Amino acid sequence: MRSFWTAVVVAFVSLFSVAAANSEERWLTLPEPAAMPASTETGYAKVNGIDMYYAVYGSGDPVLLIHGGLGHADIWASQVAELSKTHKVIVADSRGHGRSSRTSDPFGYELMASDYLALLDQLKIDKTAIVGWSDGGIIGIDIAMKHPERLTRLYAHAANVTTDGVDPGVETNKTFGAYIERSGRDYAKMSKTPAEYEAFVGQISEMWKTQPNWTKEQLAKITVPTAIVLGDHDEAVTRKHTEYMASIIPGAELIILPNTSHFAMLQAPDEYNKSVLEFIDGK
Repeated sequence: MRSFWTAVVVAFVSLFSVAAANSEERWLTLPEPAAMPASTETGYAKVNGIDMYYAVYGSGDPVLLIHGGLGHADIWASQVAELSKTHKVIVADSRGHGRSSRTSDPFGYELMASDYLALLDQLKIDKTAIVGWSDGGIIGIDIAMKHPERLTRLYAHAANVTTDGVDPGVETNKTFGAYIERSGRDYAKMSKTPAEYEAFVGQISEMWKTQPNWTKEQLAKITVPTAIVLGDHDEAVTRKHTEYMASIIPGAELIILPNTSHFAMLQAPDEYNKSVLEFIDGK
């Protein structure tokens, strides 16, 4: 029996071909990412049985950008262009996403977090700030709980810590549907297994059915300075759940990005970048 998330993806691909791009409300749009700037280093890291695509930009205090489910590193183009002026910026495609390969092992946030930690090891980066979006934010929270010594700060955007934090309305949301359709097209262009999108979605959907599922006690042990972030029109994560996360994680800062949705980094890149830099630089 297909999981809820698999069914959502299939429904979106068949029902929605475009977002509400002509709307005056930017939170209903899904802008195309900008072109990625030139990198200082790029390659594939062999981690946990996969080839993980990565790229490095700029110099300075490091910041790792982790994309969301079904996405890829190039979604961060506007953030890379700005943050790399003052920071060493690392991006990567999570296992099975974009240009990275996957194995038959079940997906899990702890496994994906270990992929990123192994990448940092190969790049000889002992400690970094993380900006994580959606699944990337969840991966960041996993690292903050279990490997706080590797982090300076965590900016967790549109993450959830239990499965009931997902807004059921996402199933019929047109903007989110357009993102899923675009992700399928990008996968076909980027992946070394371009015909396996459905298999990949099915594999990651198994994770989404039961993860994350962290307790208050686990979250209360986080010591890393953390921002819990949400667009005020997020399609996928509820405001109530986001406020709960911020209330449980000690000292967490709650940031609500105005007139944006789950895709705030595309809809309002200048405001998003300002928010990120103010937090990771401790201003």
